[in-house]
Amino acid sequence: METEIINLFKNCKIDYSWSFSDKTRKDTAYITHGFHRYPAKFIPQIVSRLTEKYTKVGDFIVDPFGGCGTTIVESKVMGRPSIAVDINPVATLITKAKATPINPIKIEKEFINLKYKLDNYSDNTKVIVPTHERIDYWFKTEEKRKLAFILFEIIKIKDQDIQDFFFCGFSNILKNCSIWLQKSNKPTRDFEKKSADPIKLFYRQIKMMLRGNEQIFNLLSEKGYLKTPSKVVCTDARKIPTKDNSVNLIVTSPPYVTSYEYADLHQLTALWLEYTKDLSDFRKRFIGTSYNNKKNLVLNSILAEKIRSDLLDIDKKTAEEVSTYFSEMNQVFVEMKRILKKGGKTCIVVGNTSLKGVKILNAEVFAEQLKNLGLKIVDIIKREIPSKNLPSVRDKETGKFAKISDKNKVSAYPTEYILIMEK
Repeated sequence: METEIINLFKNCKIDYSWSFSDKTRKDTAYITHGFHRYPAKFIPQIVSRLTEKYTKVGDFIVDPFGGCGTTIVESKVMGRPSIAVDINPVATLITKAKATPINPIKIEKEFINLKYKLDNYSDNTKVIVPTHERIDYWFKTEEKRKLAFILFEIIKIKDQDIQDFFFCGFSNILKNCSIWLQKSNKPTRDFEKKSADPIKLFYRQIKMMLRGNEQIFNLLSEKGYLKTPSKVVCTDARKIPTKDNSVNLIVTSPPYVTSYEYADLHQLTALWLEYTKDLSDFRKRFIGTSYNNKKNLVLNSILAEKIRSDLLDIDKKTAEEVSTYFSEMNQVFVEMKRILKKGGKTCIVVGNTSLKGVKILNAEVFAEQLKNLGLKIVDIIKREIPSKNLPSVRDKETGKFAKISDKNKVSAYPTEYILIMEK
């Protein structure tokens, strides 16, 4: 079967209609989609096209790797109830803010109140600044004081949806207010960087978000979908809180093998909002990390076994990481099969990569694992990636994000697949 799957993918030609290369940043960041930067997020046009093709109004959609909420925002806009699950509390915060339209008059009023308090900030304002070596590592004293003041005022807001909205805005300004090298997704300090003024930047961020909130609120009101349920849960993708045989469509983009990098990328928010006190503990929560239990790994794929064996000859640690990743993804697929209705589809957006010079055929392995679990291949779409917020290069030795100048660099994900399978 693995040869049959390899050939299927080999013969798959790029379908340029799925690249959406005509879409501008404004098109892909419409309504609330531009609230927060996020690595490797897929564009809403992919979700809406799959939703249009495989569901009707009222059908139930799930995203087991909810990320920054693209699937459930699009599901809501199209009148489909949905659930997004993510193990990362930063992701669930962003998703809640994006998928929860708030009455524009109500949120505007709260912003005026908040702005009034923040406008009164001065050097004499009493501020309780967090004491954390990692926060000190990234932030200068003045920026840290102002950020602590903004956060303190947001915490006083009683309405949870409004508080989450402002937390999301706060989260997205942290990188600009820190000494994190602006153009890098890698945690790199830039001691020459002139950090932005947190209060001014926060105002600009919230004004942008207010426009997006008003757009989604009006759009959903016109369509009559304002009350369409969309639930966001911070939990493991192997424990999706929904009944057996209840889901019409799954649309998801799983994390890549080095998914612990999400912990690195979101560490500023995780530290400030106290989702973690310890970065190494935060990293351990993510799928496929080298910290996880290596015993009783079930890969459920001859292709995955071969990749593991090729890596073992080169680097045992990387072989273990990749094996853990494929084993945990197989467990997620078992859960996805459980919740899907008979005839329900799962659409997985995934790219292949290489580690230590070994090709990591994620798409082919996933297809084999799902087939071995009893799902059938409906379609394989190969698309170019013109607009992903992803570092474009990786180090070919380590597989980690690389600098443009790195001599070991290789293009990370020039194309990817949309794997469509049916229960």
